[in-house]
Order: sequence, then structure tokens, then C-alpha cells
Amino acid sequence: MLPFPGPCGHHRHTVRTGRLLLYTPDNLLDLAAVAAAASDPQAQRWLGFTSQQVVEDPRVRQALTEMRPGDNHTVLSSLPGDALQPYEPQRQKDSVLLVAVRLDDGRYAGCVNLTVGEKAIGGWLAPHSRGQGLGAELFGAGALLAHAHLGLDTVRAGTEVENTASRRALLQAGFVPGEGPDQHTLPDGRVIDACWFRHLDAPISQCGGAGRGSREAPTVSFGHLTEPG
Repeated sequence: MLPFPGPCGHHRHTVRTGRLLLYTPDNLLDLAAVAAAASDPQAQRWLGFTSQQVVEDPRVRQALTEMRPGDNHTVLSSLPGDALQPYEPQRQKDSVLLVAVRLDDGRYAGCVNLTVGEKAIGGWLAPHSRGQGLGAELFGAGALLAHAHLGLDTVRAGTEVENTASRRALLQAGFVPGEGPDQHTLPDGRVIDACWFRHLDAPISQCGGAGRGSREAPTVSFGHLTEPG
């Protein structure tokens, strides 16, 4: 049961790649699922979230990462009462978050986030979607969101120097090496060696979901992709 988010509008966006459907979250459960997708130790090696940003219980994490949006009704009894509260992107301030689901089986695959003012994207994949080349599609969708939906002339992404999977995915998505600070501080306080990429030379336009001002989405920070080589 894939979601059918429809055309862009009212601060909501839809992007489709060869194997992914990306859309503005519909409810808080969408956010919980993509947070769980980044909460395993392998992902946190690169992302460095704080304890408030991750799903720590392995059983809950596993359940959320194996879900599909159409499965929401099957887990209501074990979720907080506000899990299906609507997500309202027009209330956000500085970034645009898109949930990614797989087209083959409908499971949550991860997310991509665009920080509008900084013209920067970041994202990650769930454990079951790593090592399959989906990272290039994820970052490519982020670039498309920036150029064709929000009218940005350029967008950049940063990753840890040793994260070869992220670097490879960015290059495959059409990013080229760019400039940025040599080091970056993750949310948990760790300082890492960073390298940067940029994407430009794409047609610029705005879609029906592009609103005035900036927007912000929770839990997303530095532009890492977790996908083992």
C-alpha cells in the first residue's frame, strides 16, 4: 500500500526516482520511522545524533524500520497516542524533509532533508535499503527538490572523509567536489574530518509546494548517507 501524496502544493512535495517515492511526511509516525532508520549503531557512527534523536529500543527500532506507511493501523496499540497526528510543514522554519519509501515493497527506506538557507542536503537509508545503490537516488532526489521544486541554483552536501559509500553516492548523483570547512561537529559533540560536494547546472524552477520563507524539520543534521560499500 504505497502512499499517494499527489501533486506538490501547500508546502508539500513529491519526488519519484527509479526505485523510490519521496514525499512530505503525512504524520508523526512517518518521522518516527525515518528516525528509526538512522538509529542503529552503524548509522550513528556517521550521524552522531543525541540520545533524544534516536530510537534506542532495538525492538521498536526493528518494528518501525520494517513498516510501510500502509501498515500504520497494525501497530497503533503499541504507539504513543499522538503517533498519527498530522505533520504540518507550513509551521516549519528552515528545511524541507522528504520521507523515502521503496517502490518494490512499500517499506520506509529513509529520508532526505534540505536546509534551505544553507542550500545543503543530508540523508540516510534504513538498514534493509543499504548497499543497493539507492543512495545515489536519494541524493539525486534531494538535488531535484532543490533545483526543480524550490528554485535553488546550487545545493551542497557534506560527509565524513572516511564515509566512502556516501562520497560514491554523491558522485553518482551528479555532485562534484566543493569547498567547505575541514571539520564538522556532530550533534553528539564529536568532531570529524569533513569533505564537501555541490550540485549545480540544473534547470531551475519552483513547484506548487514552494512557499515563502523557510522551513525546518526535526532530527536531521549533517549530510551523511549510511550505506556500507
